[in-house]
Amino acid sequence: MQYITLNDGVSMPQLGYGVWQVPDAEAYDTVTAALDIGYRHVDTAAAYENERGVGRALRESDVPREEVFLTTKLWNGDHGYDAALRAFDKSLEQLGTDYVDLYLIHWPVPDRDLYIETWRALEKIAADGRARAIGVSNFTADTLDRLLREGTRPPAINQIELHPYFPQKAMREYDRRHGIATEAWSPLGQGGALLNEPLLGRLGEKYGKSPAQVVLRWHLQLGNVVIPKSVTPARIRENFEVFDFELEVSEVEEITALGSDGGRIGPDPAVFNYVG
Repeated sequence: MQYITLNDGVSMPQLGYGVWQVPDAEAYDTVTAALDIGYRHVDTAAAYENERGVGRALRESDVPREEVFLTTKLWNGDHGYDAALRAFDKSLEQLGTDYVDLYLIHWPVPDRDLYIETWRALEKIAADGRARAIGVSNFTADTLDRLLREGTRPPAINQIELHPYFPQKAMREYDRRHGIATEAWSPLGQGGALLNEPLLGRLGEKYGKSPAQVVLRWHLQLGNVVIPKSVTPARIRENFEVFDFELEVSEVEEITALGSDGGRIGPDPAVFNYVG
């Protein structure tokens, strides 16, 4: 495992296991499998509706709680100072833990214009020691600019859509300049066309790896935190086996060159205001 140190001094595994779209009833088994394989970083969210299953897997694992880096996120309908504090309490109850390692604002929801109030709630949560680190997800340069101006501490991380079809060069550079780590969701571009790219196939043959493993290695070498998701034990294991090879610098650049500004798969955070 490789680790990065966040701007608040907290150490975070660079590779994690994501549970987006994993039903709560399955989360126990998949997280248990991930921990058994060696993952020590699990990423969930209130919106995923699987915090109970994730928490049970952590509690019943032989891996001590302090060795697992646990992330959850605040949903869009819970923005605002008091609402965010209540939502955090509910997540802790669902997870069955008294702290998380990282708590994120899931989306800025710019039309509601409450993300500064929400951030102040996260600052209190961190000050009280109930989240070791706090950060954001899907924030743009504009929303981060305001957060950095009006908050009392910078986010430790910005979790954004990021994959070879959408490599987010400008956003990664913005985060780097401000000491914010970048974390990639949908790191494999949701599979499909990306994993059929001839370039990834050729590199996979060269290193004896799958196209997915090549993409995950690309993320690690860019410095991204990355949280691939699978419910298949063999694929969960495959996604973990990316520390025994290294791409050449020119190969990293070739993969990055697959991208375009039009490669976004998910919602545009500048206009995404869903709160349901």
